[in-house]
Amino acid sequence: MPSPRPPRLPADLADGLRSDLAAGYTLAAVQEALGPVAAAALQREEPVAARRATEGASDPAAVLARLFLLGEPITRTALDTALPRTTTAGATAVGLVTPAGEDGADEVRAAVDLRPYEAADAAGEARWWVASDLGELATRRSLHADHVLGIGGASLTLARITVRDHRARVLDLGTGCGIQALHATRHADHVLGTDISRRALDFAAFNAALAGTPVELREGSLLEPVAGERFDLVVSNPPFVITPPAAHAAGLPVMEYRDGAMPGDSLVADLVSGLGEHLAPGGVAQLLGNWEHHAGEDWRERVSGWLEAAGTDGWVVQREVQDPAEYAHTWLRDGGLRPGTELFDAALAAWLDDFAARGVEAVGFGYLLLRRPADGSRPAWRRVEELTAPLQGPLGGHLAQVLATQEWLAATDDAALAEQRLRAAEDVTEERHLRPGEPDPRVLLLRQGGGFGRTVQPGSLVAGAVGACDGELTVGQIVGGLAVVLDQPADAVAAEVLPAVRDLLLDGFLVPEPAST
Repeated sequence: MPSPRPPRLPADLADGLRSDLAAGYTLAAVQEALGPVAAAALQREEPVAARRATEGASDPAAVLARLFLLGEPITRTALDTALPRTTTAGATAVGLVTPAGEDGADEVRAAVDLRPYEAADAAGEARWWVASDLGELATRRSLHADHVLGIGGASLTLARITVRDHRARVLDLGTGCGIQALHATRHADHVLGTDISRRALDFAAFNAALAGTPVELREGSLLEPVAGERFDLVVSNPPFVITPPAAHAAGLPVMEYRDGAMPGDSLVADLVSGLGEHLAPGGVAQLLGNWEHHAGEDWRERVSGWLEAAGTDGWVVQREVQDPAEYAHTWLRDGGLRPGTELFDAALAAWLDDFAARGVEAVGFGYLLLRRPADGSRPAWRRVEELTAPLQGPLGGHLAQVLATQEWLAATDDAALAEQRLRAAEDVTEERHLRPGEPDPRVLLLRQGGGFGRTVQPGSLVAGAVGACDGELTVGQIVGGLAVVLDQPADAVAAEVLPAVRDLLLDGFLVPEPAST
C-alpha cells in the first residue's frame, strides 16, 4: 500500500483550522478527555485504555484524539461538530482525513497523525499542532520506508538542549516534520530546513503553515543543499541509526528518517567533520548521534577524532550505552517489527553478525556540540564525557552559559581570575557525610540541581574556597586567607584552587558576582 500524500494547507482554510484546533484540541483538553490512567498508558504506546475512554464521547478533544492519535474511525457528523469551521469537507481538502461517504453516519478515518504539542525550552513555552504519518499504534502495521516521524523522544531531547539566544540564520538539517525548525523561528531571523525526503518537507511545510510561521525548505542530502553557506546555529537529528547492509538484504526496508545508508557510524562522523565550514564565527551546531564502542579502543578517542576533523570547539556528552542485542532490538521495534517474526529474527541476526565482525561491543548515544570561536586565534576547546544523571528542565540555557563562560575563561589569566568575586550558583547544594559524633566530614560533595546535575567531590582546600565564595571576597583574597589559616605557601594554595575554580565556573557551580553599580 502506498504512503498517503502529505497534507497541504490552502490559505483560505488556515485560519478556520487553527481556530477549531485551539478551541477544542489542546494538550490539556486531550489529557482531561483521556483521564490520567489512559493518558499514561498512551504514553507507553498502550492504546486500549484510551480507546475505552474515548468510545462514544462527543467532546472535540476526545473525538479528535480518537481519530488522529488512535487511528479509530469516527462519523462524519462527529468530525463536523469537532471542527465546525473546517468541517469534514475542509479536513478532506487539506488531506487530514478520508471519508467513506457524504452521509453524516459514514465513517471518517485519519490520513495523518495530528496532535497538539506543547514544550518548554530556553526561549519559553511553545504551542503548536504537528502532523506526521500515522504510527504503528494507529495503523497496526509496520512503518513504510518513507515514513515521516512525528515528535519522539529524540526530537524532544534536541529541542530541550538547543541554545535559544538570538541567531540570524538557523539551519535545521534533516528537518523531518519540522519541529526543530518551528522552535527556531522563535529566536531566529531566518530558518532553513533541509531533508532528503520530499514527503518530510511537505509535512514540514504544512506544520509551518498551520503555525503561521515562515520556514524556507530545501530538498537534498545532509549538507549538499547548503554548499558554501554559513549559519549561526545548526540543529540536526540526523539519520544516525547504525543499520548493517545485511539487515536490508534480509528484507528490512531502508527507513528514510533513521537510516543514512552509510557503514557503521560514518554518517555522524562525516557530518561532524563537515559542519565546521558551515558555521559563521560564533556559530554553534548541535546534533544527536550514535557512535560505536570498539574492542580495544576508548570511545572518547574515536569521537575526539571527529571533533579534530571539524576544526572547531567541540563538546560531546554520552547519555546512554546499549549492547549490540539491545540496540538492534530497539530499532527493529521502532520500525514496527515484532520479535519472533521471520524478518525480525533475520534482521537481528544480521545486526549481531555485523557488530561482531567489526568488533563493536556497544553503541553510545548522546549530544554533540560544535562552535566556531569568534576569536579564531585561540586553541580549540574540546570536551568528551559521559553524563547520565536525570535532567531537570530545558538545558539550552545552561549550554549557552557554559559556552559563554568558556570564552571568558580562555581570555582570563590567573591574575585576572584572582581579582574576581564569585558566589555559589543558586542550584548548588553541599552534602556532608560523617560518622555520628565525628566533628569533621569524611566526604563532602557539591551537587548541582540544574544543568547536567553534576556532583563533584572537592578536596579540603577547594571546599574551603567554595565555602568562602559569597561575593564579598576576591578569589585572591580567599586564597591568601586559606594560606594563612593552613600555614601553607600562597602559591601552593593557588596552584590547587585556581584550576578547580575554573572547572567549577565552567560547569556552573560558581558564578561571577555582578559588579556593583
